[in-house]
Amino acid sequence: MSKLVIIGAGAVGTSCAHWAMVKNTAREVVLIDIIPDLAKGKALDLVQSSPLFGFSGKIWGTEDFSALDGADVVVITAGKPRQPGMSREDLISINEKIVSSCAENVKKYAPQSIVIVVSNPLDAMVYVAFKVTGFPKERVIGMAGVLDSARYRYFLAEALGVSPKDVQALVMGIHGDLMLPLVRLANVSGIPVTELLPKEKIEEIVYRTKFGGGEIVSYLKTGSAFTTPGLSVIEMVESILKDEKRVLTCSVYLEGEYGIEGVFLGVPVVLGRKGVERVIEFKLLPEEQEALKRCAEHCKELLSYLSIK
Repeated sequence: MSKLVIIGAGAVGTSCAHWAMVKNTAREVVLIDIIPDLAKGKALDLVQSSPLFGFSGKIWGTEDFSALDGADVVVITAGKPRQPGMSREDLISINEKIVSSCAENVKKYAPQSIVIVVSNPLDAMVYVAFKVTGFPKERVIGMAGVLDSARYRYFLAEALGVSPKDVQALVMGIHGDLMLPLVRLANVSGIPVTELLPKEKIEEIVYRTKFGGGEIVSYLKTGSAFTTPGLSVIEMVESILKDEKRVLTCSVYLEGEYGIEGVFLGVPVVLGRKGVERVIEFKLLPEEQEALKRCAEHCKELLSYLSIK
């Protein structure tokens, strides 16, 4: 029986549990949060919908990290959310302590698990989890590219007046303002979007994709996106637990791929039961390679602010 444990019962963590239930991703879903009774209340609210939805699995919440025992996949969403005007980088010192503590517990109670990190700044926090757990690189993954690509695909579909299901598009690089939405590969059922939209409109969509999270923060005032981030996580979890071997863009540790080493960056990978089964490399245009290099440099700059090296 597959077991999914989500650390952090805030909006994103609860969204993960909700989508895991809707998609019947795991037979047991556990929410963990250090705030007394928060995870219990969220889990109880979710599981009470079982008779209406027809879910037969188990969902429960606790403050006890020993509940990680036996987890196949652990999702770390714990951390402070961005506030209006706050960059992901502003969060780095606060969330490093939180993610490090979570990772210590994962190492202790779920040493065979695959870890998916959602906490921001993403590419730095997944590095923290990687270092603290000591897990092999294929079992520590960051969620970003699935979300960023979903936003990109939606904005393109909206502009074209077509179903988002028929839009394919790829976003690579860091989860932040320097991310790289690849224009030349974006298509609608195989038709390049460059044949369907003017250059100015595409540039507008690329910009909106890069700042998609910030746009939502500006509307919510006291929180950040949670519905689509939660589903993006579960897309990854599902591919792992069901060994679907889907090609998804995830933040993974690079050791020479795309000419980059020593950082986590979003690139297309094959996700299966062992985690990252392989990184998919393809030839980038010189300007794309340069943009990815800038992402790596920025990520290394972020890592310099971490206490863990």
